[in-house]
Amino acid sequence: MYILHKIFSKLTKIRLIDAALLAAAMIFISSVTMKLVEPETFPRYIDALWWTMTTLVTVGYGDYYPTSDLGRVFTMLLVYTFGIGGMGIIIGKLFEGFSTYRKWKEEGKLQYSGKDHYILIGGTKEKLANVIEEITSSGPKKEIVIIDHLERAPIEGDQVHFISGNPAEEEVLLKANILEAKSVAIFSDDRNDQAEYADGKTLLTASRVEHISKKYDRNIYTIVEVKKDKHIALFEHANVDEFILSNDSVSRLMAQASLHHGSSKLFNQMLSNKDGENLYAISVKPQWKTYRDAAMELFDMGAVLLSDGNSLDIARRHQESIPCDAQLFILCDEETYWRVVG
Repeated sequence: MYILHKIFSKLTKIRLIDAALLAAAMIFISSVTMKLVEPETFPRYIDALWWTMTTLVTVGYGDYYPTSDLGRVFTMLLVYTFGIGGMGIIIGKLFEGFSTYRKWKEEGKLQYSGKDHYILIGGTKEKLANVIEEITSSGPKKEIVIIDHLERAPIEGDQVHFISGNPAEEEVLLKANILEAKSVAIFSDDRNDQAEYADGKTLLTASRVEHISKKYDRNIYTIVEVKKDKHIALFEHANVDEFILSNDSVSRLMAQASLHHGSSKLFNQMLSNKDGENLYAISVKPQWKTYRDAAMELFDMGAVLLSDGNSLDIARRHQESIPCDAQLFILCDEETYWRVVG
């Protein structure tokens, strides 16, 4: 008993790969041995392997079993004593590995290797939850990576991954596979009441993203939340693609609702992908020469052309030619959108 205790104490400390190799060797030796010892009981090697596996996992169907004294002694000494014990250790190691993987995933220690994902940096739990809900409800399965200083993932989900660390460091951003990301959204630090400090922190992260973009010659689309509009000029030097004015946007929406009663419902519907008419981006079709051509065909299909991505005055420029690489924004329901792009 003491010897078995020492042996199993050693086995519990080995690596999973070593335990798997040891189990494979034991299964091979047991199967070959039983085939040679009892060729009549186990006419084929597959029969001996089947018996070995069902015995080791303690299923024991009873369709094959050793009948000779030598076969039974071998089974008791090797298979029952070491085999089942070793298999138990391997199963324990597997569960330990799954547990470690889950722990590392929750703590943001795992590297993300997917592509075409959306990176969210910073932000409160409420903001992240709203953004994730909108992105995941917008169509096919989308992967999201959250980067923050937190010790555990702020939000969990099958499509949500977490990277713990300083988002202003290149190593952390590369760990989130930023070079293959569809876009990077950088939220302002709501824990900082000073707009200058909050925007300064955001600018540092945006500058690091731009540095990586130039270093690896990759176009990284970046959206930044800015607290003061006068700071936008600073972010333009970091080649930020889009700006969201956190405080000013709410104030302006409130003003519009005050001036034009009911307008907030329209804005809320345009900002949400849950139901009704939504905002979609489409490419220019070959038959569209002018904005009027595009607007009329889209109207007949049930969609409204709103913008070419730069301005909302295309109705006054309806005779102008549409650039081939223009990105048009339309307002319609999901069924109409797929009919337009189909």
